[in-house]
Formats: sequence, structure tokens, C-alpha cells
Amino acid sequence: MAKVIMGIASSHSPALLMEPSAWLARAAQDDQNLFALHDFDGKRVSYQELLSRADPALTEQIVPEVMHKRHQANQAAMAELTRRLDAASPDLLIVLGDDHKEVFDEDNMPSISVFCGDSLPYKAQGIMKWKYDPRLNQELWYPQEERDYPVDAPRALRLIEGLMGAGFDPAHSRYMAAGQGMSHSFGYVYYKIMSEHTYPVVPISINTYYPPTQITPRRAYQLGQTIRRLIESWPDDLRVAIVSTGGLSHFVVDEQFDRDFLRVMASGDIEQHVALQLEKLQSGNSEFRCWSALAGAVEGMKMNLIDYIPCYRSPAGTGCAMAFATWE
Repeated sequence: MAKVIMGIASSHSPALLMEPSAWLARAAQDDQNLFALHDFDGKRVSYQELLSRADPALTEQIVPEVMHKRHQANQAAMAELTRRLDAASPDLLIVLGDDHKEVFDEDNMPSISVFCGDSLPYKAQGIMKWKYDPRLNQELWYPQEERDYPVDAPRALRLIEGLMGAGFDPAHSRYMAAGQGMSHSFGYVYYKIMSEHTYPVVPISINTYYPPTQITPRRAYQLGQTIRRLIESWPDDLRVAIVSTGGLSHFVVDEQFDRDFLRVMASGDIEQHVALQLEKLQSGNSEFRCWSALAGAVEGMKMNLIDYIPCYRSPAGTGCAMAFATWE
């Protein structure tokens, strides 16, 4: 019988691929209001409003020594995820992620979509690698190699059929449009988590960002529960890991909210996910919903928090909080 042997949750911020000096470059974009900023109550605010209310002690969070230490902690946590995944050596990965209008747009924005083609293309507009070029004395972005990654299409179709039978209405895709590649959430898994060994994948995209079809935390949790139940009903001798990426708080770091949410994740209690304040799950914080989906899939398993790393990039408190955890 098939069995879910492991769950993995990870942040997937571009800052994970950057040196801290590039974090500071992103802070300049915060000041230009290129990102949707929300305060701790979920209210949309400007950078200047955040700055006017910020604790002056936040300046201590963006000194080179602190930022370098956090950068190193991020790299160590991602390496540990890879080590644990490869130690488990699953036969299949179910990957839950969100999309930032890389694949889906206002012409078609499904709440849930399962990719069921034979391979998932990675294109250069996806995950990029940051490098410092000493010859030019500047930071540059380099695209990773374009390639196709294996998808377990027969089991993706089986999962779609099972979700339909369980009362879900997922969209499906068999291929990408010409020149289009996978969204960043899946590219991150291939590039940083499956960095040593590539496993067959079933990619499931959930809409966390864009109303009116944002999946709710309750529905996300129920989706995870159903995915696990369907997998463990398969007669195959199959060891499955479920991976979810996104979050935690951004583009304004909210350490208290993050730590409370990590306790919710450890609790395995759907009602605590249902009670999450939707007004706080907007913009980057919307990706908490990916973690809620994983929580349903790993219900009853023990959470092992690898690290929680609040990565500030400005005196206004903007940045991204990173978290990395497994369930076994």
C-alpha cells in the first residue's frame, strides 16, 4: 500500500538565493511601493507609514553581521531539508505551491490546479541565481539552465480523479504555453530542495494570492487531508513525500504572528487553521495557506522545526521571515 512517509515545508523567497547586500537592494523597492505592504493588523499601508511606526531597534536587524548570520542559517536549513529528503528517498513527491501570475492570470485563475503532463518545463524567467561579479563590481542575476523535469502523469491523473470523487473541483494542465515555465514555488523545490537527486513529482498549484478564488485555510487543510487519504488508498508499494513552499510573513516581518502560526502547524488542529485571521493572510502572508494544506496532509505526524529566521531588510521592518520544517 502507498504511504505518506514525510512532509516538508519551506519558505521560497528570492532572498534565499541572494547575499544580504541584495536584500538591501530590495528594500529600495519597498520604498517605491512595488510590493503590497500590510501592517500587523492586515491593513494596507505605505512604506513611510511603516517606517514612522517602526521600533528604532529594527536598525540593529540590518547590520552586516546579523544579516550574514541569517543568510548562513538559511543556507544551512535548506541543506538540511535536502539531506532529510534524500535520507527518506521517496518514490514520489507531491508538491504544493502557489503562483504569482507566472502560469495563471486573470483570464483563468483556478483555486486548485493539478499538472498532469509528462514533464514540467523550467524557463529562465523562473528561479534566478544571484552572483557578485568582481570584474563589474555589481550584483547580477543569472538564469538557471532551462530543462524539463519529470512528472508522474499517471498518478497525477489518479489524484485528479480522486479529488473529483471527494468533492473538489480541480483544474488541470497537460502542458504549458509556448515559452512558459513552471511557477517559482515549484522551481524552488527543484533548484534548492531536490538539489542532489530529482524525484518524480505531482505539482499542485493553489491560489493563495488573488481574490475572489483564494483557497481558505479550512479548504486548504481539507485538501491536504484528502490528498493523503487518496494516496494511502492506492494499492501501489509507494513511499510518498509531500512538500509545501511559501511564507512565512512578508513583505512585512511579523515574528509574533509567525511563531503563533508555527505552533498552529505543530498542533495538527484544523480549527486553529480555520480561526486564522483572513485579513492577515494577504500579499506574501497569503502563502501561509500552502502550509495549512500541508498540515492536513501530515495530520498525526510529528513536526520537527529546523529553523525560523526573520530576515529583515529595512528599518521599517520589511523583509521575509523564513521557516523550514519536516514531519515524519
